[in-house]
Amino acid sequence: MLTQDEFIARRQRDWDRLADLLGQDRALHHLPPADIAETAALYRAVCADLMRARGAGYAANLVAYLDGLAGRGHNAFYSAPPHRLAALWELVARDFPIELRKSGRFMAFAAALFLLPAVLGFVGALASPSFAATVLPSETLAEMEEAYSQSPSAGRDLGTNSMMAGFYINNNIGIAFRCFATGVFFGLGSVFFLVYNGLLIGTVFGFITRLGHGLNILTFCAGHSPFELTAIVISGAAGLRLGYALIETGGRTRWGSLRTQAPDIARLVFGAALMLLVAAFIEGYWSPSSVPPLGKRGVAVLLVVLVTAYLLCAGRRAEGRARPSEAVP
Repeated sequence: MLTQDEFIARRQRDWDRLADLLGQDRALHHLPPADIAETAALYRAVCADLMRARGAGYAANLVAYLDGLAGRGHNAFYSAPPHRLAALWELVARDFPIELRKSGRFMAFAAALFLLPAVLGFVGALASPSFAATVLPSETLAEMEEAYSQSPSAGRDLGTNSMMAGFYINNNIGIAFRCFATGVFFGLGSVFFLVYNGLLIGTVFGFITRLGHGLNILTFCAGHSPFELTAIVISGAAGLRLGYALIETGGRTRWGSLRTQAPDIARLVFGAALMLLVAAFIEGYWSPSSVPPLGKRGVAVLLVVLVTAYLLCAGRRAEGRARPSEAVP
C-alpha cells in the first residue's frame, strides 16, 4: 500500500487540474467538449481517490480536501442550473417557437379539435334559438346577452380593470391547464377539453350574433383572441404530445418516455402560459377601454399578423445552426 506522501505525489497533479477546471468563471456546460470530458474523468478519479484515502486511514485534512473537491465536481455536474433572466428571453425568442414548429402534427390536430366544434357551435346557435340552451345554462346566456348588449368601448374604471385582469389570468390558465394536464390520460382528456371549449366559445359567438350584438363581442374579443385562443390550442397540443409519449414509448418504459419528452413539452406549456398572461392584460385593460371599435379591430388585425409571424419565424436562425449537429449520429 502506498504511503500518504507517495499517494499525494502520484495524484496531486490530477487534483490540481480538476480544481482549475472547476474554478473557471464559466459554467461547466459552457466549456469546450474536451474540457467537459476531462472534468468528468477527473471527477470519477477523485471519487475513487477519496474512497482509497478513507480506506487507508490517511490524515483527516487530506480526506476533507478530497471530499470537498469531489463535492465541487458533483455540484458542477448534477446541481440544478441557477435561474437566469436570459433563460426567459431564450424561451420566448427561440426555444418556444422552435418547439412549436417541431410539434406541427400535434398543433394541426389540436387546432382541428378546437376549431371544428367552434364552427359547429357558431352555426348551430346562429341558426336555432334552442341550440345555445342545450350547450349553456339559461342563466349564463342571460349574462352574456347583458354583457355584450352594450358597446365594448364604454370604458370602465382602473380598479375594475385590475380585478378583471386577475380573473382572466386565473380563468384562462385554468382552461389551458385542463387542456394540457388531462393529456396524461393517453391524450383523451385533451381531446375532450379542446372539443368542449371550442363548442362553448363558438356557441357564445353564435348566440350573441343572433341577438344582433355580433360586432360588440367581436370588438371586445378581437384584441386578446390571437393570444388566448392560440395558447389554448398550444396547451391542447402539449397535452396530446404528453398522451402520445405514453403510447409510443420508443422501447422505453412509459415513465422513461415521459421523462425524455418532458423538456420539449414544458417549453410549449411555458410559452402558452406567457401568451395567456399577455391575453389577460389585453382583455383586462385594452378590450373594455374607450378606444373606438374601429381602432380596436385594426389593432387586432395587427396582432394577428404579429403573432403569426412570431410563431412561424422566430428562432429560425438558431434552428438553422442546430441542424448540422442534429444530423451527427
